[in-house]
Amino acid sequence: MRMPPYFSRPAWQRFFAGMAIGGIISWFFFLYIFGEWNEKYSKEIKKQREEIADLKNDIKIWQEDYKELNKLNSQKLIVQEIKVKIQNSDKYKLDSFSVFEIEDEIKEDIKMMSAKDIETVFNSSDLIVRIIENKVFKVNDKRFRAEVKQMKIYTTLSIKVNIMLD
Repeated sequence: MRMPPYFSRPAWQRFFAGMAIGGIISWFFFLYIFGEWNEKYSKEIKKQREEIADLKNDIKIWQEDYKELNKLNSQKLIVQEIKVKIQNSDKYKLDSFSVFEIEDEIKEDIKMMSAKDIETVFNSSDLIVRIIENKVFKVNDKRFRAEVKQMKIYTTLSIKVNIMLD
């Protein structure tokens, strides 16, 4: 191979040597800066991934709590059960089956209030009382009327009733 004719001029030799040394130094400088930036950004990305994972977990927990609270609130705001209790069944010496029949008839008469919201049931509480008190119950060839003594309206509609002969 033949060397170019620049070997005889030292200025050109210094120029090319300076370019080679400058290229090597700039390459190491580039690798150092690139490595620092890459390390900085990889730490930032890792930190952001952890934050995103934590926030997604928080969102999941909040959504589950929100769904659970909505479910509980929807259950609490409606009448889910109707309980009827006859207080003075001993006075007329009624057996437990007769008492159960009367309570069951009262429940059947007001079962339309089940699964209604509490406000509707509260607004129609006078209607419930009239439905119960205007009905005549036949038990063992005797006719009984019911009188509402106490009514509690919540998720359970609880009614306490006294009976009397008609």
